[in-house]
Amino acid sequence: MAKSKIEWTESTWNPVTGCTKVSDGCLNCYAEKMANRLQCMRQPNYKNGFELTMHENMLQKPFLWKRPQMIFVNSMSDIFHNKVTNEFILKVFCSMNKANWHIYQLLTKRAERINTIANQLSWQENIWMGVTVESSRYLKRIEYLRTCPAKLKFISFEPLLDDVGDVDLTGIHWVIVGGESGPKSRSISEEWVINLRRQCYLQKVPFFFKQWGGTNKKRTGNLLQGEKYQQMPKNYNLIMKRVRLDQP
Repeated sequence: MAKSKIEWTESTWNPVTGCTKVSDGCLNCYAEKMANRLQCMRQPNYKNGFELTMHENMLQKPFLWKRPQMIFVNSMSDIFHNKVTNEFILKVFCSMNKANWHIYQLLTKRAERINTIANQLSWQENIWMGVTVESSRYLKRIEYLRTCPAKLKFISFEPLLDDVGDVDLTGIHWVIVGGESGPKSRSISEEWVINLRRQCYLQKVPFFFKQWGGTNKKRTGNLLQGEKYQQMPKNYNLIMKRVRLDQP
C-alpha cells in the first residue's frame, strides 16, 4: 500500500502494474512515467517496467492494513485490460470482499469488458466501480457502467479534454472532474467544468472537482469560481460506518 496524494482517495494498491494506451486520455500517462522510474530504481514489482504484470504476491496486502480506508485499486494499470485474466480478476475481487473493512475504488477505460465478467464477481457495497470519460468521444463507457451490478458507480472526467455536452447520470452516484497535469498537459476550460457541475446539481449527483492541472497543479489549485467542490457519494459515511464495523 502507498499513501496517495490523489484527493479523492487515501491509498493505492496495485495487484496489477503496466498498461497500454487505449484512448486520448492516455497520451501523457503518469503511470507509465512512474513505472519506468521505479524500474530504474530496481523496485521488484516494476522489473518489467510498464509491461502489464499480475502480482500474486500483492493479493494479500489489504489484509495487513487494519485501519479502514479508501483504496484506489490499480492506480498503475487497468483491472479490465485484456491481458489481465478472468482468473486474476476473480482473485482481486476475492481479496476485496474478504478484506471488507476497506472501500475499494476501481477505475477503467475498458468499460466494455466489465459486463463480460461482472456476473461472476461479488459486488459488495465497499467495491466502487468507475469509468474514465475524458471527452465526448467516450460517453459510451457510461452505458457499460450503468448496467454493471456494482452498488456504487462513478465517473472520472479526468483529464477533461473537451466539453462532453449533455450527460445522462441516471444510476451514477458520483462524478469527479479534473484537468491534466504535467509538462505536456492539455488545457481545460472553465466552461466545461461548469457544465458538468450544473448537470450534477440538476441530477442530484455529488460533484468532486479535483484540480485545474497544468504544469504547476499546486499553483492552479482546485477552486471553481472561488469555491472548493469535494462532495462524496451520498452514502459514503454510512458505508464507512459499516466497513469499520467489519474491521478485524
